[in-house]
Amino acid sequence: MTSSILVGKGQVPVAISLRMANRHGLVAGATGTGKTVTLQRLAEQFSRAGVPVFMADVKGDLAGISQPGGGNKRVAERVAELDLEQTEGFDYAANPVMFWDIQGKLGHPVRTTISELGPMLLGRLLELNDVQEGVLNIVFQVADENGWLLLDLKDLRALLSHVAEQAETLQTRYGNVSKASVGAILRRLLALEQQGAQVLFGEPALTLADLMQTDERGHGYVNILAAETLIHTPALYSTFLLWLLAELFETLPEVGDADKPKMVFFFDEAHLLFNDAPKVLLNKIEQVVRLIRSKGVGVYFVTQSPLDVPDTVLGQLGNRVQHALRAFTPRDQKAVRVAAETFRQNPDLDTATVITALGVGEALVSTLDEQGIPGIVQRVTVAPPGSRLGPVDANERRAVMDQSLVKGVYDVTIDRVSAYEMLEQRANGAATAAATPAASGWGDLFGGSGGTSKAKGSGSSSRQSPLEAFASSAARSLGTQIGRQLMRGVMGSLFGTKTGGKR
Repeated sequence: MTSSILVGKGQVPVAISLRMANRHGLVAGATGTGKTVTLQRLAEQFSRAGVPVFMADVKGDLAGISQPGGGNKRVAERVAELDLEQTEGFDYAANPVMFWDIQGKLGHPVRTTISELGPMLLGRLLELNDVQEGVLNIVFQVADENGWLLLDLKDLRALLSHVAEQAETLQTRYGNVSKASVGAILRRLLALEQQGAQVLFGEPALTLADLMQTDERGHGYVNILAAETLIHTPALYSTFLLWLLAELFETLPEVGDADKPKMVFFFDEAHLLFNDAPKVLLNKIEQVVRLIRSKGVGVYFVTQSPLDVPDTVLGQLGNRVQHALRAFTPRDQKAVRVAAETFRQNPDLDTATVITALGVGEALVSTLDEQGIPGIVQRVTVAPPGSRLGPVDANERRAVMDQSLVKGVYDVTIDRVSAYEMLEQRANGAATAAATPAASGWGDLFGGSGGTSKAKGSGSSSRQSPLEAFASSAARSLGTQIGRQLMRGVMGSLFGTKTGGKR
């Protein structure tokens, strides 16, 4: 089994050690300098080393990784120039891929629940101020204490209205709940729905194990999130990816120093994660990046300039690929200096000068050796991938989805009894004794009276049926009040919640 993946060749070959791949990385460079091809090369090589990959396709041109390459003159010339057929057994081949899409059009639907997202990330998604976020924390606390499941936006809207109606009762315990703040949150929810974000919330919720599969050859699946439309709602894009990182951290066990990562996560358009983020959130992002490597997850930020990444995060990125930067403006010139200064200097290179003179497909690369020591920066020509460069057509995409391990698992939306239904029963004078976690959950699973599924039909899957996916999602949502609060306590260590205080 290979112990490293080749990035490119210059005076010497430069590779990323699989043992050090969870020390994170950066792929930076101006538009048109070759970042996308580098990203595809790295994703492909991680896959062939048996490491599952997750990445967002913001331009629609990464889907070609699912198809064999060949017929590209420039790629053939690069393969010959670097002598890849002789030195690494280069071949044109497809890679195992699973397509995902929040809208469910260009990939399997991907969902989470309001409870799993949590109040801090939801507050960021809704762009709430401190007072409004405090009200949101009260809403989550009330849901916990009453055993009401917050699965989708209608649950959240119903519970917000309930909290506003019970403001006087709640005041003695939580402090003032301003109806104006509740109204502001409801308006933000309406704006979010108008952007189509309601499809992100519901069940069956994404099971992280489905992202971490290998095929019969031992190659890791490349999970591609369709983001051509999603990128136009940057808060939703960045919040979803940050949630996914936090879920990986919460779910995966500690692995220590492993021979290779359990998963590699590419965060394209990384500046969207940090733009306008409050300091408390930036601190939590830094904490996630610092700690998640112990779970065997490598995070690679892809962006135009290293200035897009805060210094506290940039200092944790051990494997770096720097494509050409332009120095037309003072900010550009600062970016060149920052990029040059973050490398371990090579006495044979004037790094700051070379950065502005790199050709398309060339890069300055520095990686960690087996002991975790940064290597001196090298100028290399990046090796091409063996898969197709560019998009796929609708028939090719459908063929990949038809062979997917999760075909049919997430296709049917399930709407079970949750906060909305419980509060509706209250409003209609239903017995409040029925509003317990057991009545709202396990009855649905086993045909009891705790609620009726609205989903009809099911898809086929070689792994897991929609009912099993629902059961998995339910198991995450159900449990005792203490269990739910403990789970939020785990997430609170990363995306801490606020309680109490006057609102």
